Amino acid sequence: MAGIGFELRKYLDDDTFTGSIKAYGFAGLISAGPWVLSILGVMLIGIVAVSFALVDDQVRQFTTSVTWLMGASLILTGLLQLMFTRFVADRHFERQFEIINANLFGALILVVVVSALIGATLALTLFEESLAYEILMIANFSALSAVWIAVIFVAGLRRFKIILWTFAVAYSITVAMSLLFMSAGLEGLLLGLFIGHVSLVFLMVGAIVPEYPVVGGVRFDFLSLPKIHPTLIWVGFFYNLGIWADKIIFWLHPDTSEYVIGPLRTSLIYDLPIFLAYLSIIPGMAVFLLTIETEFAEAYEGFFAAVRGNASLVEIEKLGNTMVVAVREGLFQIVRVQGITVLILYVLGPSIVKWLELPEKFVHLYYVDLVGVAAQVLMLAVLNVAFYLDKLRDALALTVFMFVTNALFTWLSIQWGPVFFGYGFGLSMALTALLGVILIGRELDNIEFHTFMRRRKPIAGAGLSEGKL
Repeated sequence: MAGIGFELRKYLDDDTFTGSIKAYGFAGLISAGPWVLSILGVMLIGIVAVSFALVDDQVRQFTTSVTWLMGASLILTGLLQLMFTRFVADRHFERQFEIINANLFGALILVVVVSALIGATLALTLFEESLAYEILMIANFSALSAVWIAVIFVAGLRRFKIILWTFAVAYSITVAMSLLFMSAGLEGLLLGLFIGHVSLVFLMVGAIVPEYPVVGGVRFDFLSLPKIHPTLIWVGFFYNLGIWADKIIFWLHPDTSEYVIGPLRTSLIYDLPIFLAYLSIIPGMAVFLLTIETEFAEAYEGFFAAVRGNASLVEIEKLGNTMVVAVREGLFQIVRVQGITVLILYVLGPSIVKWLELPEKFVHLYYVDLVGVAAQVLMLAVLNVAFYLDKLRDALALTVFMFVTNALFTWLSIQWGPVFFGYGFGLSMALTALLGVILIGRELDNIEFHTFMRRRKPIAGAGLSEGKL
């Protein structure tokens, strides 16, 4: 997303208050807006369905089904997302633009087929619902999996406004179609959701295809062994699994959840507070896009260009120091902005809970989740720096650590009782962010030495192919 960041920095270059508002506003919407729009779209469908006197149980079955679909599709496609991103980045560096669209089509076909097969297997073995429900769950699972692959490309386009318009239009279609088929109950809502997600995929592909020449048909070059980076496969998988671990454990534990439909369960006490906490991610993600994905990315390019260009040692050290300062300033700014956001929402917490007519017991869990989400933003920034520096083993260690600690601490928090709910997620994210800062700090302390003394070929494609995802 560095390309988007550079475009947004043009607003900051105006050196006006209006320019700053535009830059940070667009950055927040681009980095977190699609996620917010998708969740709000699903919630809007539920609210409208209730207002139209649809049975409450059907609305709850719909929202629970969608939540499980989103989590499962993200975990599944996590196996491919980073590996495929690296493949595209390498093709950019090699200027092989003509095979990018063909491989995009190949990746979409692969995830649709695999998710359909997995969905069909689960439907036959775990569900005993209506045939229409099971078919629509499989279809939505495949469509969402395609969305997470296509969004990789859209996020890389410099035409940042198209991202927001694509999600806004697609989820407007979703809401409209859900209203149209609402008389069919749960199946009608899922049909509307499927139409919306398919529209989203086609809109994103329509935005992507003109960016690269279309030569030949479908290709699967990204599955070629020399082009596969196994570490990235597991990083993507454990990252998504780690993010969802606490939610899944709360859903599956009988003391914190209840049955909704088929094998799917939901946790009323945990889901809403953490969703509200995730809305606080927008300011931190805006800073992330405008600092780590822009200032650091620019400093990174300058440093490795100097190394490849045989610059003097003095120049290389100067550019290396600039890169280190960019990382530190970026992380500090994320901490400052997200910290202020947490403090403001902490003060407003009781009012927010009262306004939403929620039980007061949600306030404490909401506070804990706010801190956990803030730590997650910092962890994401650190992980991104690790990608740039090609420290993939460190990235894998961080994501595995996040998954293990989130799962373990969350399970322990349930054993210790409601007063500890949320601490598993918050402590896991905080410790992962701290470990990441230590690992990245150790690498940056002597970046010139680490760059020149790598035993493998380190910077033949630095910028796009060496570590830049």
